[in-house]
Amino acid sequence: MKKAIVFKNIKKTYGTFEAVKGINLSIEQGEFFGLLGPNGAGKSTLINMLAGIVKPTSGTIKAMGFDVEKQYQESRHSLGIVPQELVFDPFFNVREMLRFQAGYFGKGKENYDWIDEVLEKLDLHDKASTNMRKLSGGMKRRALIAQALAHRPPIIVLDEPTAGVDVELRQRLWEFMKELNSQGHTIVLTTHYLEEAENLCGRIAMVNHGKLVALDNTKKLIRNNSSKNLNIKIDKKDKGKILKTLKGFDVLIEDEMLTITLEKIDELNSIITLLKKNKVNFFDIQTTEPDLEKVFLQITKND
Repeated sequence: MKKAIVFKNIKKTYGTFEAVKGINLSIEQGEFFGLLGPNGAGKSTLINMLAGIVKPTSGTIKAMGFDVEKQYQESRHSLGIVPQELVFDPFFNVREMLRFQAGYFGKGKENYDWIDEVLEKLDLHDKASTNMRKLSGGMKRRALIAQALAHRPPIIVLDEPTAGVDVELRQRLWEFMKELNSQGHTIVLTTHYLEEAENLCGRIAMVNHGKLVALDNTKKLIRNNSSKNLNIKIDKKDKGKILKTLKGFDVLIEDEMLTITLEKIDELNSIITLLKKNKVNFFDIQTTEPDLEKVFLQITKND
């Protein structure tokens, strides 16, 4: 399958500071892909280089096969990028802004039906004739998402698109993005809402300190990089006895809750046997499944 985005040996330095340290990353056409990392990890630098706003110090980037430096016009036509910042033209209403945006990419009246569909999907139809300056913060965010989609690009990059927006917009946005993805659009998402990334993205890359520290199918990433937790309600008077009994296990006791990290599910029987043998009272047992947030914290902490 043809690659939608390719970062090859990408480095970016500012003086002596290395913002991106030789990243190699390919994203397939039609993927719903997550790009995650803590603040300052290099995510926005990668997106800005993809958009042609920032020039790499070395390496090459391609969008739909077009070099973002040598074939800027073609590559830019392939991209619709939703930035974190609320940047908009204050002189136009919403529909005018979208038509002008599409016009920059050579799209004319034949594109008006698509713009109306985007307005409908993002619940902006009743604000189409409203000046951008008069919109609320949440509505401006919707308009920026619509602006990135105005020329119907094959690649859609969402840089923290739901930061500070209401639940309704988040739900409508994700429904629309899943619909576009099912039609063949490539979606790249950066977000600090890791539950969103876990539910939406088929594959995830994690960057930290300018390096690629993880890349895998989402389910495999979670399964291979985290452990189950065993939660047991105890009598807190037994704390000393428990710590002595379970020496060698990863144990945390908070009030009446004992939490044990299981490296293997088989350890559960051994733990229960040890507690019974040493006459430790316990009242309730449950296991909690690993999630992307735990994996993210573990990987970035280790890095």
